[in-house]
Amino acid sequence: MATNTVAILGGGTGGLAAARRLRRNLKPHDRVVLIERDLHYRFAPSFLWVMTGLRRPERITGDLGGLRRHGIEVVEAEVKGVDLAARTVSTGNGEIGYDRLVIALGAQQTPDALRGFAEAAHDVYTLAGAMSAGEELREFDGGDLVIAVSSQPYKCPAAPYETALLAESVLRERGVRDRASIDIYTPEPFPMATAGRVLGDALTAMLHERGIGTHFEQPLSHIDPDGRELALAGGEHVGFDLLLGVPPHLAPDALADTGFVAPSGFVSVDPATLATRAEGVYAIGDVTTIPIAGDKFLPKAGVFAHAQGDVVADRIIAELDGRVPDATFNGKGSCFVEMGDSRAAFATGDFYAPDAPDIRLRRPGRHWHLAKVALEKHWLRRWVN
Repeated sequence: MATNTVAILGGGTGGLAAARRLRRNLKPHDRVVLIERDLHYRFAPSFLWVMTGLRRPERITGDLGGLRRHGIEVVEAEVKGVDLAARTVSTGNGEIGYDRLVIALGAQQTPDALRGFAEAAHDVYTLAGAMSAGEELREFDGGDLVIAVSSQPYKCPAAPYETALLAESVLRERGVRDRASIDIYTPEPFPMATAGRVLGDALTAMLHERGIGTHFEQPLSHIDPDGRELALAGGEHVGFDLLLGVPPHLAPDALADTGFVAPSGFVSVDPATLATRAEGVYAIGDVTTIPIAGDKFLPKAGVFAHAQGDVVADRIIAELDGRVPDATFNGKGSCFVEMGDSRAAFATGDFYAPDAPDIRLRRPGRHWHLAKVALEKHWLRRWVN
């Protein structure tokens, strides 16, 4: 009896979803191999709660090695490259062959790609950075607090704006809000620009209601750690006393020679099937680049990675069973926007709508915050622990 091997590169949201679905539905003798360089799983949607002190780091972490209990082969190794002709993956621990390949390596956060970022900014896209940002916020007695987006694209489009709202809430609760200015600098024309002007204007209004300054279409040139200044591409310099930042996001180096990357460095896929130009190779989540209406691209967000992981798993299951796959990704997703004070907003939408993304923002309230808490518990219990 022939044994098929499905290799999954990356143990983030999409990779986990694909691995678990494949293992539940493939034949017992087929192999599901998950390759991940760091088996310490961290639930990124809760990083900002670590910043505010609502979560301890250990509460939102898990061990991917536990997936072995479910029959998934977990290989702790860094992916070095993919040989499409030989159908092998090169890792720091040797080569692994595959019959089907799922690339779920995500976007590579690269603080060093922007001069001065690593030295000056608290990177809220890492658990360590969220922890250090929280420590600073709890000691901050006044001055200029700046949230800076290094470049586009970046994952979780709401995160910079959630950072500002949550930081404002922390300072207000501590009674020092009146001694601090809070400003956002971003290359985007408005918040979550891919989702359209209606959502962007609504988020801008939320920020302004809390006295948070917004500075759009302001790309960074570099950061001066000694002078504690942002150098904007237009020549202006902006001082800060505390800097919370979104680092540059780049495509993984391991895919550079595969031949199916777009000029951006991210992986081109069929928008519906997530198939690459290489036979038997799919890509999902933040590592992909998917054009949508309006000369935009699908946002990099965990909700899409999860759905894409399910679609690709179902297609592979059908292929290996000799059936014609029919599962497709529909471009629909949702997003919580944490606002502090145990309140959140919630947006849903169809990003594959023919003319422009069709997005609806729900009225903010405590119930949306509680819904995200429930999602966090469900994800960690079902997928990691």
